[in-house]
Amino acid sequence: MDKQEIYDQFKDLEGQLHAMLAQFADLQGEMTQALEQNAELEIENQHLRELVRELQRTLPEDPETPQGLSKSRQILEKLYEEGFHVCREFYGTRRKQDEECAFCLEVIYRDQ
Repeated sequence: MDKQEIYDQFKDLEGQLHAMLAQFADLQGEMTQALEQNAELEIENQHLRELVRELQRTLPEDPETPQGLSKSRQILEKLYEEGFHVCREFYGTRRKQDEECAFCLEVIYRDQ
């Protein structure tokens, strides 16, 4: 092996190391973002659990309301009124500007 070949191999290896370092930095950024999102979701989940517990304590013991809603649907209705989705597609996420969601309304008020 002559000196030029050795030099070229070092240059190739250096290029590979720079590419790997860039890939590592990208992966680290994505991991940080995923961890932040996970922490936000855990906080939101805890808030929803506390809200459900509070709603369960405040709802009357009657199994159904005059509208014919069971206690569980009353809880869903209260969560919906608090601004959260209760439908399968977006469950637990906030409704933006309290817009109505046909999926949520179907879950709450559909015939049993």
